[in-house]
Amino acid sequence: MLSDLYSEKILDAAAAIPPARRLAAPSASATKTSRVCGSTVTVDLELKDGAVVDFGMEAKACALGQAAASIVARNIIGARAEDVCRLREKMRAMLKEGGDPPHQDAALGARWKDLESLVSIRDYPQRHASVLLVFEAACACVEAVLSGENGAVAKA
Repeated sequence: MLSDLYSEKILDAAAAIPPARRLAAPSASATKTSRVCGSTVTVDLELKDGAVVDFGMEAKACALGQAAASIVARNIIGARAEDVCRLREKMRAMLKEGGDPPHQDAALGARWKDLESLVSIRDYPQRHASVLLVFEAACACVEAVLSGENGAVAKA
């Protein structure tokens, strides 16, 4: 049912997306595009001492992609670098395998509680790609930094 897909919580999150902001000198940047709908999310991450200290993003996405990006933008500062990719895996599992929302993982914690509002999207596989864009881009940034490619720009 479309009311599940575009719930009030999802629409509120999409509406609360921060204005586009790119970082002048990020540790890494990544752009991800959905082949299904054409949504695009670019993420800039600044990592210091193993944690996210700054986050920039430009999202040209549908309401679902914007909702996910909005939640990430509001909660990622302070996240440990290794948890960014763990978050991506938990979101994939939640959407594609019926897994638990990320906040139920003790390592990730309550900062990600708002992602639970995206659980209903698991019933719409054609929408998974746009929701996962921000997680894919953020993880690509972390992987670039951890592999020693500071300032790397990843596209896919």
